[in-house]
Amino acid sequence: MTHESTAVGLASAYSNATTASGDWWRDAVIYQVYVRSFADSDGDGIGDLRGVRSRLPHLARLGVDAVWLTPFYVSPQADGGYDVADYRAVDPLFGDLADADELVRAAHELGLRVIVDVVPNHTSEQHPWFRAALAGEPGARERYLFRRGRGADGSLPPNDWESIFGGPAWTRVADGEWYLHLFAPEQPDLDWTHPEVTAEFDSVLRFWLDLGVDGFRIDVAHGMVKADGLPDIGRGAQATLIGTEPLPFFDQDGVHEIHRAWRRLLDSYEGARIGVAEAWAPSSERLALYVRPDELHQAFNFRFLNCPWDPGAMRTVIDESLSATTAVGAPTTWVLSNHDVVRHVTRYGGGAQGLARARAAAMLMLSLPGSAYLYQGEELGLPEVADLPPESRQDPAFRRGRRQQIPVPAVDPAPGPGPAAPGIIAPRPGEPTPPQSAPSPHSQPESGAGPQPHACCGPQTRAGAGPGPDPLTAPQAHAPTRPQAETGTGPQPQACCGPEAVTGAGPEAEMGGGAGGDPLTAPEADGQDGLRDGCRVPIPWAGTEPPYGFGPVGSWLPQPPEWAGLSVAAQTGDPHSTLELYRAALELRRAMPGLGAPEAGPSPDPRGMRWLPSPDGVLLFTRPGFACTLNTRPEPVELPAPGRPVLSSAPVQTDGRTVRLPPDSCTWWAF
Repeated sequence: MTHESTAVGLASAYSNATTASGDWWRDAVIYQVYVRSFADSDGDGIGDLRGVRSRLPHLARLGVDAVWLTPFYVSPQADGGYDVADYRAVDPLFGDLADADELVRAAHELGLRVIVDVVPNHTSEQHPWFRAALAGEPGARERYLFRRGRGADGSLPPNDWESIFGGPAWTRVADGEWYLHLFAPEQPDLDWTHPEVTAEFDSVLRFWLDLGVDGFRIDVAHGMVKADGLPDIGRGAQATLIGTEPLPFFDQDGVHEIHRAWRRLLDSYEGARIGVAEAWAPSSERLALYVRPDELHQAFNFRFLNCPWDPGAMRTVIDESLSATTAVGAPTTWVLSNHDVVRHVTRYGGGAQGLARARAAAMLMLSLPGSAYLYQGEELGLPEVADLPPESRQDPAFRRGRRQQIPVPAVDPAPGPGPAAPGIIAPRPGEPTPPQSAPSPHSQPESGAGPQPHACCGPQTRAGAGPGPDPLTAPQAHAPTRPQAETGTGPQPQACCGPEAVTGAGPEAEMGGGAGGDPLTAPEADGQDGLRDGCRVPIPWAGTEPPYGFGPVGSWLPQPPEWAGLSVAAQTGDPHSTLELYRAALELRRAMPGLGAPEAGPSPDPRGMRWLPSPDGVLLFTRPGFACTLNTRPEPVELPAPGRPVLSSAPVQTDGRTVRLPPDSCTWWAF
């Protein structure tokens, strides 16, 4: 017989023990909404909170447990909202506080939990605290990392740290001091040794918890504490070292006391509110420290996303990931795509082959012990949009050198109509020029067949890339912007780190204030080649032409004409569609007791998972009452049937005793 890629009639009642016990997060499937590209309610071509709320029934029907929203706070959008000017207000681009409140209530009525971003490593340069610091308010600079420069006249940066986006991690201000920004100059780093910083973020978390959110995804959770004395690193290309070697600005032991305090705060609220770390560490064991019983609930694990289409590599990643987290009694998280990396359909080769592998990889991910994260549109099998015209691309990493810069008053300004405002200083003749603008991403790595992600992706290189880390392979970054009416540059993209890869950055363009290249006309070659727009194109909901129900009119990035057949409406009810495959997989994941999370507590064999012998190119493992087979080979493979097939990413042939697995496919079995 041939078993089609639909689920057989199993009960859909939620039977997993973790849900019954209230530890919903241990096996949750969490859906990432990139707010800008999900649904537009007001016709400006940009997604918003009301748009998200209108589409929540899709997520409930899909079968996810929670939704994670990218930043929607008041922000100049120099880095897609990861430069926050007001942590307690909604940016008008996305709505208002009432819209956030109504979204949370509507999600809860549908049985969905809501996770929001918190950005504690840095603020916007437009945050009142930083404005006060530049204005010389007594004590204001102590909340940030201001330092005197090196050299006889203090004209050199305080140390050799590099921004994740390229160039020095320091920018000089008008009175000669320098401030630290591990990301863009518009994102000054906070000093977490200052008690006001700790108190402020306790208050921010309570504000949103009181509004009803169910948890936080913590941006740069590994970055808030820096090594004493801010020591030099002694080498360049530092972004490529993230997650592979110890660094004095990331993964310092002091961050764990912050997370322990936040865990106590989260535990003081009813309803199992959670913290999810976006953390990079040089080993799985170091990463596991973030999810010890008294710290955060989850930490993003990007090794699975980075894994090539190779069964040996996949098994190694799975084993090592499970071993590290179960050793501290925590669940492992799994992810294949996010808003900062090339969509996995394209990474796995694109076309029919890429889609087949992407469907199989999704089933494999959803069968593993722990929690899974889905990126919006992956349930539709969306590929990367690789042919966006240059005039449409809005990733700040791509527009770099073309956006208006922070004002750069001179040290001794010539007499004019009024006094110069405090700000970032232009270098004196002969001084090195500090980077004045570096919009970019902040993400997670990946690898595999086909086009590669924009960061933290390992040692891959791109033909034609200039000196320095390749933007497709360097680690961590943040992201784009919004319409900048005041600058005339048009809508700017938005981004985030996330689960997330980093856009590597080459040296900044040498552009001082009032001299050098025009920031609106300088060639892209002066900056980095940002390629993250392709995974952020607004998703299709219905209709035969753009914007496919995304909003009343157009969309901030153009949608391909061939997406009409990939819309939610077009795929609903088609038993062979990717959307129905995801729906069936999530239904079975709830129904089968052997799936979901491992039991709490250390275990060398999480939830009874056991690998079985299998032919070359095939993975076969069992969990209680369940088996999973993955064929990574380009041709069918025959083997003894491990049970009764209940779901397959492609039709399988079985007589009950043997099975012929299709190429690039995954099948679930009950026994």
